[in-house]
Amino acid sequence: MGLGYKNNINTAVTAVSNIFIDEYMGTASGEYVKVYLYLLRHAGKNVEIPDIAEALNHTEADVRRALAYWERAGVLASEKEEPAEGEAAATRENLTDAGYITPESRRNYGDSDMEGRMLEENAADSGKQLQGSERGMAKQSGALDIPDAGNSYDRMKRLSADEEFSALLYAVQQYLGKTFSAIECEKFAYFYDVLHMSCELLEYLAEYCAEGGHTSIRYIEKVALNWYQAGIHTRDEAREHSTKYSKDTSAVMKAFGIMGRNAGTAEQEFIRRWFKEFGFDSMIVTEACNRTLTATGSASFPYADKILTGWKKNGVRTLQDVETLDKRRQEKQAKKSGTASRQTRNTSTNRFNNFEQRSYNYDDYVWDDIKNRK
Repeated sequence: MGLGYKNNINTAVTAVSNIFIDEYMGTASGEYVKVYLYLLRHAGKNVEIPDIAEALNHTEADVRRALAYWERAGVLASEKEEPAEGEAAATRENLTDAGYITPESRRNYGDSDMEGRMLEENAADSGKQLQGSERGMAKQSGALDIPDAGNSYDRMKRLSADEEFSALLYAVQQYLGKTFSAIECEKFAYFYDVLHMSCELLEYLAEYCAEGGHTSIRYIEKVALNWYQAGIHTRDEAREHSTKYSKDTSAVMKAFGIMGRNAGTAEQEFIRRWFKEFGFDSMIVTEACNRTLTATGSASFPYADKILTGWKKNGVRTLQDVETLDKRRQEKQAKKSGTASRQTRNTSTNRFNNFEQRSYNYDDYVWDDIKNRK
């Protein structure tokens, strides 16, 4: 190879059409290419969507989107359709059992307006699905006011002629290092047109997620909605918000000695509660984490939450308030312990203590009795 590598896998091979490599692979996402290669590899076998999803670590919805994409591109066709000559003739038998055959490849998009045509063609197929997902997203947010998606098809058709939006899609794909699917294009259209996020803010959104190693549209969507709900409108506001959140999370994870991973969903909710709802600073939260480790020997977020909830109820705002609360508690415990000690000392250790003790002098009683008898 010209790159200086040699192939260490010299076993049975799967042939891939040069037309597919030259004309279709470059504009498709990696997930879609994986699905197509899987179909080629298992040619002649009875392959079902759940099998593909499990083998490629995809969801079944991801596989269906990939198959729909290749159908729209003309690379795959339902086996019920009449195949064309050329590539289909060479691969018809291989893919019949998988449910798809590959007709002769054809170019669907022009050069300069390829992005716009992709948006228009994909919108017709994905519009209803995306509207439903975004409505569900709005319902899941509960009291958080997330706008409804509206008509995705009309929006995508309108934005296909928007040069600013096309430039935005190009920029964010460069940041994330991948070519967008129809779903991903629609999500950014939603952020841009419905949430009214500026191009500058959305570019920073892609940059921020990519720097954290997150390129999933689900993660990007979650961050975008958090920013929207926080009233963030500019790049500077987003940077300040992200920096503060990162510092807060880092402080907690460091205090608990958790290294090498990000905070989980439940852990993030605890952290949000402590800093956002309770309004504590990192010094107070760190002190609670340290006390948790001392008491339990583990990084218990629920235990730390009990400590901080108690401090919140007692009006704690600073570490000095924590010290004052500790002193009051110690004094109360000392007073209680002192009362208990006095009660213990006043109680006889005689094992017959349950009986009522006599209140007279026995010797005097005896002598009085003798005198009376005389």
